[in-house]
Amino acid sequence: MKALNKLSAVLLLSAGAFCHQALADNNVFTVMDDPSTAKKPFEGNAAAGYMAQSGNTNSSSATANLNATWYHNQMAYSLWGNAANTSSNDERSSETYQVGGRSRYNMDDRNYLFGQASWLSDRFNGYDGRTYVAAGYGRQVLNGPVHSLRVEAGPGVRYDDFHDGGHQTQALGYGALSYQWQLTDNTKFIQGVSVLGAEDTTVNSETGLQVGINDHFSLKVAYNVTYNTKPPASAPDHTDTKTTLLLSYAM
Repeated sequence: MKALNKLSAVLLLSAGAFCHQALADNNVFTVMDDPSTAKKPFEGNAAAGYMAQSGNTNSSSATANLNATWYHNQMAYSLWGNAANTSSNDERSSETYQVGGRSRYNMDDRNYLFGQASWLSDRFNGYDGRTYVAAGYGRQVLNGPVHSLRVEAGPGVRYDDFHDGGHQTQALGYGALSYQWQLTDNTKFIQGVSVLGAEDTTVNSETGLQVGINDHFSLKVAYNVTYNTKPPASAPDHTDTKTTLLLSYAM
């Protein structure tokens, strides 16, 4: 069902060392990677979920993701990956895979340099492969206990391998913003936006709310939007949306 790719509610139970810093969607930012705020040399999160329905309609949805960050004084390194697929009546209707990496170097407590790369396969949205690399400058505008805001920008390049045939390489300009608002001791509002500006510009947005239930459990609900100004012919819709509900367990 194509609708499940555009609007899905998935409940995940994850096991791993959950980072209580709010995690943005990988398309917007990666994991939290500021070495100045790190409390330990490694932080990671692993999650997996499955949903099935049978009877008049047979459908299933599975997803898994992994985030990991290592901290070294002024440097931080992150790796991430995720996979998701949905099928209805034994026919696949959605299938995405993504892996990526990122590095960050703090020049001081406000300014940093970054580099990142990722690969995405999303054939039901027109791409057998979409690879991009970007590097540039970032600034931590707000870094208080209540409000956190960072922005970053830089040049990059993207290679698209289209599902209906053909490929394209183009230079791009990357820019992103991540804002977090600590509403209460255990509730945090999240807003992230990223832009990959090129002949085919992609805009990603995540709006979410993360609630700490206790010392071990945390619940996050998020609404993600991806907009392409020039989508592939095999997937002509400009906008793709996703709603997720994430339950995490900290070990």
